[in-house]
Amino acid sequence: MQRPLVAVARLLPFKPMRIASWNVNSLKARLHHVLDYCCAETADVLLLQELKLSDENIPREAFEDIGWNIETHGQKTYNGVAVLSKKPIEIMRRSLPNEPSIAEDGSLQARYIEADIEGVRLASIYLPNGNPNPGPKFAYKIAWMKALNAHAADLLDTERPVVLAGDYNVIPQDIDCYDPQAWQGDALTDPQSRAAFFALSHMGYTDALRAIHPQGAHYSFWDYQAGAWQKDNGIRIDHLMLSPEAANKLVTAGVDKAPRGLEKPSDHTPVWCSLDIK
Repeated sequence: MQRPLVAVARLLPFKPMRIASWNVNSLKARLHHVLDYCCAETADVLLLQELKLSDENIPREAFEDIGWNIETHGQKTYNGVAVLSKKPIEIMRRSLPNEPSIAEDGSLQARYIEADIEGVRLASIYLPNGNPNPGPKFAYKIAWMKALNAHAADLLDTERPVVLAGDYNVIPQDIDCYDPQAWQGDALTDPQSRAAFFALSHMGYTDALRAIHPQGAHYSFWDYQAGAWQKDNGIRIDHLMLSPEAANKLVTAGVDKAPRGLEKPSDHTPVWCSLDIK
């Protein structure tokens, strides 16, 4: 009988690199949860979204005190992304090439940071929500996804392991939503949003979670309202997309639901994958 993949992973003679992505919905409000997650050695690399803090207000010392490095692309009140790791972090960029703007002054929102850790290229991504749909916010979302996909194609040319992780604000399929009918017309399920997301797959990226768990619901977000968490009325909008070189090293993947059940949690919970990086 074939062993389950997770069981095989426990027998492997190496420790895979475990990469987690988590929209924390305010690092200030969720700092102790994130520190506990790091101290539990649940991940080797942690990619955060929606920090809601400017770079100068990031609590760097709190992470340095527990032996973690942190690099951020922050923004006051909104957005913000980060890369955390015990290993050295080499920052490659803090915005997308040709990234669009929705601001009248042309300024960019803090939605993308890219780094190299032990030969793996990783990006923490916070895509625009896009609602109300239709409207300028949805047009901005699609333009942003177009810029992401163009850069993702360029990253494939490097022929190295690439992990594009974060809150994509896209529900890829109806199975990824507790009530598909309730989300009709929303920017997260709009055919253009889904087409832009699946363009990554068409060019060669692999959805890590679906590669390991092709069937069933595996939610990463539960709204604070109407008892969504207690009823398991969730959606899957947090994804880890792997280049072929990363997908070939994929050991396992999953969702850590425990942080969503903590006191004063984020409405998202971590998603993760393990790669055989020797």
